[in-house]
Amino acid sequence: MTDLINTNLAQSIINTASQKNLKITTAESCTGGLIGGTLTAVSGSSSVYDGGFITYANEAKRDMLAVPWDLLMEKGAVSAEVAEAMALGALRQTSPRCQLAVSVTGVAGPGGGTAEKPVGLVYFGLATDFDQGNTLVKNQKIIFREVRRDSIRQRTVETALKMLQQAIDRVPDK
Repeated sequence: MTDLINTNLAQSIINTASQKNLKITTAESCTGGLIGGTLTAVSGSSSVYDGGFITYANEAKRDMLAVPWDLLMEKGAVSAEVAEAMALGALRQTSPRCQLAVSVTGVAGPGGGTAEKPVGLVYFGLATDFDQGNTLVKNQKIIFREVRRDSIRQRTVETALKMLQQAIDRVPDK
């Protein structure tokens, strides 16, 4: 069922973003490219999806998205601040082609969780630049209570797609 939901969301995103002449990029950690894969499963996605960054390691976040190393060390890769920096970095790397960037970083499990950052904790970032130079960055935190890694990752994809759809829906038609 989740795959059907994600496919329908991706189709809607591609259709709506195409109508509004918007381009999207992704910055993924815990999903390892699943958001981009879901978007590109839709025919016609090349008119909307520019590409993505799979930045699983801290060094990749730093090198590919310009996430400050001191931020990674101070807050940790799984944090609101890093999710925002990832989204902003992806948008900056693809500007002016892209107007939307979504990012995810989290603990997909089954190991790796702590009391402060339990398995299922995911931070989402969304950076938009619909008005050249007027960048808006938002974040969201969710703790998915599923115990299976694949469930956490699928729910993360679904949430990221919903964030993209909501942002696209706020853009007036051209």
